[in-house]
Amino acid sequence: MQQRWPQRLWIVRHGESAGNVARDAAHAAGLTHIAIAERDVDVPLSSAGEEQSQALGRWFAALPPDERPDVVLTSPYRRARRTAEIVQAGGGLHVEVADFVIDERLREKEFGILDRLTRLGIERHHPDQAEFRRILGKFYHRPPAGESWCDVILRLRSAMDTISLHWGGRRVLIVSHQVVVLCMRYLLENLTEEEILGIDRGGDVANCAVTEYGFDPTTSSTGRMDLRRYNFVAPLERAGAPVTSEPDANVAAR
Repeated sequence: MQQRWPQRLWIVRHGESAGNVARDAAHAAGLTHIAIAERDVDVPLSSAGEEQSQALGRWFAALPPDERPDVVLTSPYRRARRTAEIVQAGGGLHVEVADFVIDERLREKEFGILDRLTRLGIERHHPDQAEFRRILGKFYHRPPAGESWCDVILRLRSAMDTISLHWGGRRVLIVSHQVVVLCMRYLLENLTEEEILGIDRGGDVANCAVTEYGFDPTTSSTGRMDLRRYNFVAPLERAGAPVTSEPDANVAAR
């Protein structure tokens, strides 16, 4: 039977972005809105995010050649694409930038009317949504014109089907966003709502942190992906790059 899962799968959150920095500034100042000039899709990496991406590229380059990623999928958002490009420039990938697969299903969770609001901003300008989220929980709450975690999971189920169809047995790197990393864990490990939200409460996914799975053929007739690392920041620490874990700018509704 043909292997349906990748041989190895890395899921990486993008490097620190200008939106992360703006979000911190807004919270520190007690503001209701986060000052970002660009569309969320166009927000660039910060200088720290560039440094983190370079450190990650060196870590992948230090792996034996037959253990490095040979397929790269990335969110279309600028901060994710740039992270993948920097990793590739560091010699850690067997993939040219022109061969990256840009997949909109890996994009950031959409926040709708709550976009660019701090938690204070949501409570002040959309108190009904703050109450709905309290009642439903972040897993099921869908802000108007936005997405719930379940909506993100639905598109990720489709993305995983594509990966299984085209890249079974390959070494696949996904560069995406915090909620995507968590929702991929939910899917790959068959977690419950309570389990994945418990992981989320344990701390944010760090920028450029590595979540890694390896294929285990012994667990069932088709095998499964076995978690090897989660939120692994050693590549940054060893390189002296800053470790940051600020949620993306519109985190209040995450």
